Amino acid sequence: MPVAMPSSAPLEHTRPNELGVTNPVEIVQLLRTVLARGVPVTLLGSDGTVYGSTLWTLDVAQRRMAFTADVLSPAVHRLVETEDVTAVCYLDQVKLEFDLTHRLLVHGAHSCVLQAQLPTVIYRFQRRSSYRVRTLERVAPTVTLRHPGMPDVLLDLRVLDLSAGGCALYMPHDVPPIDPGVTLNGVRVQLDQDTVFTCALLVHHLTSIQPQAQGVRLGCELLYLDADQQRTLQRYIDQTQKRRRQLALD
Repeated sequence: MPVAMPSSAPLEHTRPNELGVTNPVEIVQLLRTVLARGVPVTLLGSDGTVYGSTLWTLDVAQRRMAFTADVLSPAVHRLVETEDVTAVCYLDQVKLEFDLTHRLLVHGAHSCVLQAQLPTVIYRFQRRSSYRVRTLERVAPTVTLRHPGMPDVLLDLRVLDLSAGGCALYMPHDVPPIDPGVTLNGVRVQLDQDTVFTCALLVHHLTSIQPQAQGVRLGCELLYLDADQQRTLQRYIDQTQKRRRQLALD
């Protein structure tokens, strides 16, 4: 199969050494988990390119891995050509981050993949520590937005959890994914029957839930909240937390 020319190796990083997994066996175990779960992976180029993908294959003997790629996407070709590319994904409450070096765009008969060398280190970070409340499923808040790829279609998405600065939305499997880095304006947030406000959302990542869930978590940052909206949101979080505690005692 014809391949593109390999890209240059990345520069040295300054991440703390204690966060890094360097044992080759542990690295392969982490990558196999990412592969088995079909975890969404965000590929970030040093030129600002952002591309959503998944790990497609893992070849331990050849020290190579491959990610799904759309050959018609300009972002894919930029990822081959740019100097550095970092892969970011989430396993439960842990963020994984690793560099993609010696990248090749490999074309097959009906598809293509972005190949890279297995990383020599994977960095692990605990997800942010700000308090998040898991919503009550029967009365979960909803978010109404326009899909950036289908502006004529309104989506009503259930809020899975919520904090003062962000939220996780349930994105059904039959809805085209929204790429990380996209800002969604004019988003309608309905916390309950009487509490509605409008804001913007910055999409940070896609995270798999469970195979039977038939969907993914869309992790977003809440933007442009005024003081009244912030108080309303915090009050809702406090009330939901109290209700969860009460249900646990009943």
